[in-house]
Amino acid sequence: MRDDKPAGSRPKRTRLPLWRWRSNPIRRRDDVLEAWLLLAMWLLVLVGGSVAGALTAHAADRSFARQRAERTLVHAVLLTGVPYTAVSGTGRDLVSAKVRWTASDGSTRTGTTRVDSGRKAGSTLTVWIDHHGKPSARPPAPGKAAVEAGCLGASAALALSGLVFAVGSAGRWWLDRRRMERWDAEWDLVGPRWGHMTS
Repeated sequence: MRDDKPAGSRPKRTRLPLWRWRSNPIRRRDDVLEAWLLLAMWLLVLVGGSVAGALTAHAADRSFARQRAERTLVHAVLLTGVPYTAVSGTGRDLVSAKVRWTASDGSTRTGTTRVDSGRKAGSTLTVWIDHHGKPSARPPAPGKAAVEAGCLGASAALALSGLVFAVGSAGRWWLDRRRMERWDAEWDLVGPRWGHMTS
């Protein structure tokens, strides 16, 4: 029988998908454990990562929406002058200053917030107020909030995937170490007999 394969060609490799689950004489219990470990890792990365990312993004989006609903913009008067201080690399420097504004119930309130430097006392500015009537940071705009929520969701998915990968790698390392110990024990039994037969 003539072989038509060109000289120097490599033999075709036979792939055995799911070989760790197939019944064969050389399959060990550790191989099956490793197969289940790999399957669990992939399921946790794909499903768990997607769920963790979606839940985190949804929670962040709700938090940003609540901030936008609870915070209002009011006109305030700067009570103390803020000297101009230039910051290298930026054209803007925010400093803490005391301001006064009129609340929705007509009462006069004072508080400290961050304002642009270089303003004089008595100048008017707008300040964000939270639902307690205290100065707060500006809530993120819907577009920026969506981007931030998406980034937080992606970070949560990556963090969970990294944790799963680390735990799975530790489990595979432990299985490899156990296999090596068993091979050493088996070689201690078989090796001397094999060496005696070949001498």
